[in-house]
Amino acid sequence: MQSYLWIKSAHIVLVMAWVAAAFFLPRILINIVEDGGDGPVRQRLLLMGRRLYRFGHVMFGLAVVAGLVLWLGYRVIPDFPTMVGSGTGWLHAKLLLVAVMFALYIVDGRQLKGVARGGGLPSTKALRIRNELPVLILLVIVWLVLAKPF
Repeated sequence: MQSYLWIKSAHIVLVMAWVAAAFFLPRILINIVEDGGDGPVRQRLLLMGRRLYRFGHVMFGLAVVAGLVLWLGYRVIPDFPTMVGSGTGWLHAKLLLVAVMFALYIVDGRQLKGVARGGGLPSTKALRIRNELPVLILLVIVWLVLAKPF
């Protein structure tokens, strides 16, 4: 049971790190639109965005590995609780929302790469609305995990 708790703790911390990146990357895009006209400022924001995007990918990958161990670890680790079976429909809904949030993260990364190549970005208003989507998705994910409604 100790291994389960350690892996679950690692999974939660890794997810928190990735979500922080998913929350902040759109904010960097907003800053590029608002303050990125100046050459050095723009380059600094692009550098920050690239590093954050890479960091987020690493954290997401590690969180997925820990999540897979939590999901399937009962097969190889003694005393490991199972998350497979009836009553785990919430898990499928959660995974779907995680996939949507990751897709938004990928879109942000592609926009960042496009800006680095000289492309444009949507308006500040559109980016600000887009910036709130991960918060709403995370709220539903946390509710699903805690309530396990189906």
